[in-house]
Amino acid sequence: MDVRPSFDTYIGSDGVTLDSRDVALLRAIDREGSLNNAADSLGRSYAHAQRRIVELEEAFGSLVERRRGGSGGGGSELTDTARELLAAFERTRTGFEGVADIAETVLAGTIVEREGELVTVETGAGNVRALVPEGDGDVQLSLRADAVTLTDPEDTPVPEHTSARNRFLGTVESVESGERIARIAIDIGADEPLLALVTEDSRAKLGLEPGSDVVASFKATATRGIST
Repeated sequence: MDVRPSFDTYIGSDGVTLDSRDVALLRAIDREGSLNNAADSLGRSYAHAQRRIVELEEAFGSLVERRRGGSGGGGSELTDTARELLAAFERTRTGFEGVADIAETVLAGTIVEREGELVTVETGAGNVRALVPEGDGDVQLSLRADAVTLTDPEDTPVPEHTSARNRFLGTVESVESGERIARIAIDIGADEPLLALVTEDSRAKLGLEPGSDVVASFKATATRGIST
């Protein structure tokens, strides 16, 4: 295992992950009063920002209320759901900052297929899609614990409905609970357990205890590798 001192905060729902870029967009909408002005202030295209809001709303519920033009002009404002989501993100970020070290899972394997920088690596746990810029043969993959999403096996979205195409059914080996954050070690059949960070609320909701079955999912873009 490796240790990384800093990381991004994520909140996931239905296979969609809200991250710091999304939070910046929501806060800009709140500040600027419209999606168009928010996108301009962040140097992003309006079309891309609009698509992202739609994706987030499909997972988290209504986030932006659009006002049509009139005597007071048009614009957009955040819903109560969006404000609750921002508050939850801030609580999660603060909780993560209290975690002294963030472990990375390291998986050894062999590249069996390459499409540009994206490869398929055969590991002890099964095939993993990952980013490996160059090289063939044996590689080491690293995956940050905060990039892993855990779901109940009965509630896991089908692969076509999520961008997290790497998924493994595993068994919880251990749970290290903190004040707000828990670190979960999961046996997925590899030499080392897969590590994941979740909030204590999520751990309790999923009923994660040693011996529990759980599905671990992560994106290919979150899995980086180097040739060995």
